[in-house]
Amino acid sequence: MEMKYPLRIQDDFRGGKINLEKTQRLLEKLDIRCSYIHVKRIFKDNDRLKQGRITIEEFRAIYRILTHREEIVEIFNAYSENRKILLENNLVQFLTQEQYTTEMSKTIAFEIIQKYEPIEEVRKARQMSFEGFTRYMDSRECQLFKNECRKVYQDMTHPLNDYFISSSHNTYLVSDQLVGPSDLWGYVSALVKGCRCLEIDCWDGAQNEPVVYHGYTLTSKLLFKTVIQAIHKYAFMTSDYPVVLSLENHCSPAQQEIMADNLQTTFGESLLSDMLADFPDTLPSPEALKFKVLVKNKKIGTLKETHERKGSDKRGKVEEWEEEVADLEEEEEEEEKFKESEIFESVLGDNQDKETGVKKLSGVTLFKKKKTRKLKIALALSDLVIYTKAEKFKSFQHSRLYQQFNENNSIGETQARKLSKLRAHEFIFHTRKFITRIYPKATRADSSNFNPQEFWNIGCQMVALNFQTPGLPMDLQNGKFLDNGGSGYILKPHFLRESESYFNPSDIKESMPITLTIRLISGIQLPLTHSSSNKGDTLVIIEVFGVPNDQMKQQTRVIKKNAFSPRWNETFTFIIHVPELALIRFVVESQGLIAGNEFLGQYTLPLLCMNKGYRRVPLFSRMGESLEPASLFVYVWYVR
Repeated sequence: MEMKYPLRIQDDFRGGKINLEKTQRLLEKLDIRCSYIHVKRIFKDNDRLKQGRITIEEFRAIYRILTHREEIVEIFNAYSENRKILLENNLVQFLTQEQYTTEMSKTIAFEIIQKYEPIEEVRKARQMSFEGFTRYMDSRECQLFKNECRKVYQDMTHPLNDYFISSSHNTYLVSDQLVGPSDLWGYVSALVKGCRCLEIDCWDGAQNEPVVYHGYTLTSKLLFKTVIQAIHKYAFMTSDYPVVLSLENHCSPAQQEIMADNLQTTFGESLLSDMLADFPDTLPSPEALKFKVLVKNKKIGTLKETHERKGSDKRGKVEEWEEEVADLEEEEEEEEKFKESEIFESVLGDNQDKETGVKKLSGVTLFKKKKTRKLKIALALSDLVIYTKAEKFKSFQHSRLYQQFNENNSIGETQARKLSKLRAHEFIFHTRKFITRIYPKATRADSSNFNPQEFWNIGCQMVALNFQTPGLPMDLQNGKFLDNGGSGYILKPHFLRESESYFNPSDIKESMPITLTIRLISGIQLPLTHSSSNKGDTLVIIEVFGVPNDQMKQQTRVIKKNAFSPRWNETFTFIIHVPELALIRFVVESQGLIAGNEFLGQYTLPLLCMNKGYRRVPLFSRMGESLEPASLFVYVWYVR
């Protein structure tokens, strides 16, 4: 099919031939999205005299190679009556039958023609040329991710515990946990990605200035007030919804007062320092807390007492907090005994001491008494904690009996994983009522991450990851929180919110499965690695992440020596039992027979955010950067 130019290009060749750089600029002027590395190879193939300069005819050949996609020609010809032009009615038919456009009208088709048709006379005739159709198919409107999910569309008036909340671990680190640098960029980049819960590790610093770093390590230090100022600047740049500052507080009472003063001075009215009148005994909603900053820390006394102290002088007022503590050896020992003790708890039922709440067996206390430590907490800082009071997790039963609505638990990944396997139903019951944060185990000194999906499956709101570490867990994190406008808050599915639900991710009894079919048609200018030639051997893996029964992967055959426009035309079908929790991940690799396959790019998104029909899948690097124009071309449909 012969391509027409939307612009005159003769003027660019007035001086005769043009070089590679001018070729790239001219293609950009013609709105042809192209990768420099692919243009360089095609330029070299079409430079007949090998002088590094090409004629207008050679440029036309390059233009045709970059814009001609046989798979798009096939779709166009199927709906064009003369294989040259799409009439408005033909476009309406295509949008209805192939793109599943609901509420279709000629107005929508007309708007698409006006927006994407480059040839004026065709546009005026309310028709579409192949060039216009290609531009439309290559546009954001035809991406896999639904446009409706790009904005906040979910009900934001539920209490905070009804949402998954984008959360980071040791946000100040940009490398490993032991000797790497602490950097403000950790906070800035996390907030820009929509993160809503940031961790701040606070220690006493010189000149009465609290500092932020990973204690007892060689990581560098930041001033607490500098961190707070950076957070204030970027807190609501990506999302209007509340930011939670999770303080890992190791400061003396005097420096805690400095922290409280820094927080109040920097955030002013944005800092939530008293309960909202409409929420005296329930967690407020993200909507009610828009543009608010919440402090998560240990707290002395009740919300009522905090309210009564508002405006009073708290300088020098210090309270003691007693908590259980275990050293590292004891923690490991506890983990070994954990399974056994949990089974004991389920067997013993209600056989417990009414006063202490400690379970007994034949009059003997089951657990040895824990060590405790007393912490001094400045009242000025304590009173800034309202709806996010940090409370050590003891057991599900203890939480049912004693935990208050505004108390949150942080549970290490190892303990959380065992709990999720042994006591899934109770864990879900717990996360229905209380905000639960899961954090990486201490042995992850390299800042590696766990798979967050297993904890989303049981309703954990804050699954905290090391945002600085690329890889599968962060791909899932970024993919999940694309939803709901990238706001950092996603409403949990009803079965993880409603008390009458008996959902167990490992034992799905009732479900309305979705049959998802993906036809992987082709690749477009796929990225090339430094180790591969310009003609990589490419393959695609499609993975499903969700409840255990839904986890699976399928892959295409390898297309040899073609990363520019590989054609697969392979169809894959997945039966997904819990679509509300499912994420779909596309991974492009270059086959390596000796060193193994090499990662080229990926894209992850929630299943229910996928458009049907012919769609373009953008690709992202391991670091999460866009690899445009590299993408995959797919046809998607699913039924429930």
